[in-house]
Amino acid sequence: MFYEMKTNELRQKDKSELQKSIEELRKKLSDVRFKFSSNQLKNVKEAGNIKKEIARILTVIKEKNG
Repeated sequence: MFYEMKTNELRQKDKSELQKSIEELRKKLSDVRFKFSSNQLKNVKEAGNIKKEIARILTVIKEKNG
């Protein structure tokens, strides 16, 4: 499973690092969805966890912009 970072750790990163993390998570989410559709996924909560992590990173990016 992908390492979930704490919000404080995310705030310390710069915007380009956060964007890179989002890209990686979106690729992983795509893989998880494919595995789910082909009944290969054992942990069905993994997709939800990845979505939450993406939302957390996007929130930090918006905080930095505003």
